[in-house]
Amino acid sequence: MADVVEFRPRRETEPEPLWREELGRSLRAIREDRGDRLVDVAERAGVSPQYLSEIERGRKEPSSEMIAAVTGALGIDLADLLGSIAGQVRRSRPAAPAPVGRPAGPLLIAA
Repeated sequence: MADVVEFRPRRETEPEPLWREELGRSLRAIREDRGDRLVDVAERAGVSPQYLSEIERGRKEPSSEMIAAVTGALGIDLADLLGSIAGQVRRSRPAAPAPVGRPAGPLLIAA
């Protein structure tokens, strides 16, 4: 039998992190750690410096091909980057509520 979990709506003060923002932060940090200039990485990736800047700032949702081009230009492994970003998003999410014996409020039941 499944655990009973009390339904608690997300608090408005804790927005879930956007994947594109974590991607952008990671790409920018890697580029800066390596001492690469934005224009040089953009040229190697075949994109405009403005577009790469928007990716790094989390303003654009790049395609998988675009992400592969940027990671290739940075000389990093795509799978490692994506795994790292998934871990960052997971860590920044609020903790799931612990199962309780009897819920005090609304109960969500799935068949």
